[in-house]
Amino acid sequence: MMVEELKQVADLITANIINTSKEVLTSDEAARYMGISKSYLYKLTMGRQIPHFKPNGKMCYFDRLELETWLKSNRIATEQEIEEQAQSYCTKKGGKR
Repeated sequence: MMVEELKQVADLITANIINTSKEVLTSDEAARYMGISKSYLYKLTMGRQIPHFKPNGKMCYFDRLELETWLKSNRIATEQEIEEQAQSYCTKKGGKR
């Protein structure tokens, strides 16, 4: 049991180092960083849906900042933001009559 706990701690430390310092990630690191399976990451790369690099034509590498930008894309507005936009739109429309 102790060995498994030490492995979990080591994995957390490794993930923390990857998340904060390494700029170029391997497929394993990128999948772990994003919290997705490696097979899903592979699907995204094959569909050219996620930015990646293939310097030697085989192994994929990922820029950590590009992954962050990709993860933050297609933001969904909150109910409050939608309500505020609707209020603003109605106020502008009402003033143009």
